[in-house]
Parts: sequence; structure tokens; C-alpha cells
Amino acid sequence: IALLFFMHGAKLSREAIIAGGGHWRLHLWVMCSTFVLFPILGVLFAWWKPVNVDPMLYSGFLYLCILPATVQSAIAFTSMAGGNVAAAVCSASASSLLGIFLSPLLVGLVMNVHGAGGSLEQVGKIMLQLLLPFVLGHLSRPWIGDWVSRNKKWIAKTDQTSILLVVYTAFSEAVVNGIWHKVGWGSLLFIVVVSCVLLAIVIVVNVFMARRLGFNKADEITIVFCGSKKSLANGIPMANILFPTSVIGMMVLPLMIFHQIQLMVCAVLARRYKRQTEQLQAQQESSADKA
Repeated sequence: IALLFFMHGAKLSREAIIAGGGHWRLHLWVMCSTFVLFPILGVLFAWWKPVNVDPMLYSGFLYLCILPATVQSAIAFTSMAGGNVAAAVCSASASSLLGIFLSPLLVGLVMNVHGAGGSLEQVGKIMLQLLLPFVLGHLSRPWIGDWVSRNKKWIAKTDQTSILLVVYTAFSEAVVNGIWHKVGWGSLLFIVVVSCVLLAIVIVVNVFMARRLGFNKADEITIVFCGSKKSLANGIPMANILFPTSVIGMMVLPLMIFHQIQLMVCAVLARRYKRQTEQLQAQQESSADKA
């Protein structure tokens, strides 16, 4: 986990921060989507409890809703769709960094009501395990930046391997604690349906607000892909620190399923946006030729 966040810090250049940092209206809305809209939906859902399932699943969805955005896939989908990549790099990275502070605080603020919470000691552990490696990685860029740029494929594999190990550990703990005896097909279907509904609401709100606030198509793409993601890479390490081992499997199960659904849905959206972007560029080129 420390290596994963060290590499995140090493990959984030100050040039990228400067290039995307001036787009403050876009970043402000992405942060609102990630740390305001999502948590409000999570609290409403946990309060409503429309289906009689294990209460820990509702806590799991609430935990999912207070996590930061994912970095790699948000940037990758933005690039694929023809969005504002510089702004995506800055926005997703800022979300991930802010999440190290905000997510544990939101857990302590919101989830005490639901039987789980975070203390200052736990926040300190998260900063030590996640923020410190990130900062060290970023500060080491003058010495390892060129090496990181030359070995992007190896670094990507390291990221993927680290995430797989974290997920494998979470699943192993879930099996040891008998999660599959507690979660039946009905509960799994419930998680899938709620994940789809939650993602659909957030995407629709992001598209509506992007157009309402007058953003262009490239910025709309960035808002959709950065404002609708939740980070598995951040979420599982935080859960290991914030929650007792006996409940981690149930707490992160909604996150693991939501993560897969968001990747599939965003892949479809990215292809659709790409076609729209190409058509718009073709129209602009045609108009320029006629002029």
C-alpha cells in the first residue's frame, strides 16, 4: 500500500498541477460531487433502508459514498473520451489527496450512528500509511521523475498488482469471517441494483450541472468521469485501518461491486463521448474549410 501511494506521488508532476489547477470552477464541482453529493445520497439511503438486508451493507454503501475519486481510471476515461485531461489529472489527484483527510473525518462524523467510526488516532494512521508515502514520492520526483516516465508500463503493473493484493486480502478476510454465509444471492442482487441506481443518479446530476454551469463538452467529460468515481485503491486500505477485522469484508463488498460497475458503465460512456467529440471536431473543421 505504501509503495502504491509512493508511486502516485512520484507520477504527479507539478506542471500537471499548474496546468489543471486554474480551472477552479470545474474542480469545485467535482469536489462537491465527491464529498457532498455522494455522502448526502449515502446518508439518505442508509436512513431510508428500503430493503431488509444486513445493516452492514447499508454501512458499506455509506462508506463507499464518502471515499475520494479514483485517479487512474478517471484520467484514462477522460483521455479516451476526448475530455480535458490536464484538469482531470489535477482534479482526480486533488480528490485522492483530500480524501486522505476528509474521508476519515466523514466516517467519524457520519458513521458513528451506524456502528462504526474513526478517531484521531485512526486518522493519524491513515496519514502515516497513505499521505506520507504520497508526499515522499512527490518530493522525490527531481531524482526519480525521469525513471518513472520511462517505466510507466512497469509502474502501472505495480499499481495493479498492489490493488489486486489489497483486494485479495480483503476477500480472504471476508471468507475467514464467513461473509458468504451471511450474503446470499438476494443481497448480491441488492448491491448490484443499488450500485447502478447510485451511479446513474450521480452521472445524471453531473451532466445536468456541467451544462447548467456552462462548461464546454471537454469539461463536461472531465466532470462526469472525475465526479462519479469511487476509489477501491483508497477505500480498502482505509477500511483496514478504520474498521474491525470482523466487519471489513461486509463493509467493502459494496465498494468492490460498485467499482466493477463504474468501470463498465464509464467504458460505454467514454465510447459515446468519443463519437460526439469526433463529430464536433469534424463539424468545426468543415465550418473552417467553408469559411
